[in-house]
Amino acid sequence: MRVHSPKIEHLEGGGDRWVPIFPELRPYLEEAFELAKPGAVQVINRYLDSTTNLRTQMLRIIKRAGLKPWPKLFQNLRASRETELAKDYPIHVVCAWIGNTEMIAAKHYLQVTEDYFQQAAGERAAKSGAATRCTGSHGSPGNHGSPAGAGPSASWCDGVRIRAR
Repeated sequence: MRVHSPKIEHLEGGGDRWVPIFPELRPYLEEAFELAKPGAVQVINRYLDSTTNLRTQMLRIIKRAGLKPWPKLFQNLRASRETELAKDYPIHVVCAWIGNTEMIAAKHYLQVTEDYFQQAAGERAAKSGAATRCTGSHGSPGNHGSPAGAGPSASWCDGVRIRAR
């Protein structure tokens, strides 16, 4: 799928990048394709007008669903997807798809997720051969520098505290 970014049209490559159509999106894009007029170049064209504010419309949809919108709406969506992709693909590939650099991804988008803590705790317990029981009595070890503030849940075991120097 071609993604056009007018913001970088002046750079080499002209502001276009190619992104795979991920399985999660495929049914929705196929439906849009089927509903498009014959010969249509774009299948989603409702928001092509540059004066359309996508954030305002997205906030309406979220509130109508009875949910609380999160800050930096689209940046958080992009950060979540970039973090998901980085688990399965090399970072230079992910950055080419998302349209940023590895430095920008590391600084602003990649997140420390609960899954990483659980995976690390599970691997540690498996390697030691001991079962670990978390009571949460020592509290959560915090977000450890996660840009999204993600950190372990209250069930995280931190019986041994290490102070950073």
